[in-house]
Amino acid sequence: MTKLKWTMMLTGYLLFCFLAWPQEALAMHIMEGFLPLSWAGFWTIVTIPFLVLGIKSIQKSIKHNPSLKMLLGLAGAFAFVLSALKLPSVTGSCSHPTGVGLGAILFGPAAMTVIGVVVLLFQAVLLGHGGITTLGANAFSMAVVGPLAAYGIFRMAQKMGTPFWLAVFLASFTGNMLTYMTTSLQLALAFPAAVGGVMASFAKFAGVFAFTQVPLAISEGLLTVLVFNLLSGYNKQELQELSVLPKEVKA
Repeated sequence: MTKLKWTMMLTGYLLFCFLAWPQEALAMHIMEGFLPLSWAGFWTIVTIPFLVLGIKSIQKSIKHNPSLKMLLGLAGAFAFVLSALKLPSVTGSCSHPTGVGLGAILFGPAAMTVIGVVVLLFQAVLLGHGGITTLGANAFSMAVVGPLAAYGIFRMAQKMGTPFWLAVFLASFTGNMLTYMTTSLQLALAFPAAVGGVMASFAKFAGVFAFTQVPLAISEGLLTVLVFNLLSGYNKQELQELSVLPKEVKA
């Protein structure tokens, strides 16, 4: 099986999983109109520089190696499918994976910002998950902070000599958790508690999702490890060019 066919099949499978999975009405994405316009505008402004850097990063990667387009598509499909799967929380709300670890490890956090914004935009328009006015806030948590955390942990683990699978797992787990911690902080800043202020509100919002988010983060980490194991078999050369895997030294 060629690398192109393999990547297309895996991307198609992820999209099939999304279409076949029953969708819930609630989501952790901040819904349309929920944030005050001042905060919605603030998070949009903060996210824009990362988006510009991400566009330049992707253009540079594609110019150097056009064959990476399929992996970019795979990273986007992975994030789209996982972040669209809504799982009910014991608190009555919903949680979901993020899928940002895969793209962050492959292409870096800047490129994942672009992928994440596209994913969130499509979900807002086509699925009603999140919103247009809250796109900046959702993008900052899932497409900026999450990828930065995942990429940083992965590179740190590599320098410490951590096994590859464990580095991938820790990166994906951390990216997931930091996304939700950031979203909880965004909500706390916009809606501080009457007693205890921002910190009390943050503890409340974070606690709402804690029961389901930790096991979800673990599951996402294991799934990301599985995908990387498959990619290592079919796209080893691309992973070496992206410095995800060490290049083999010829004797």
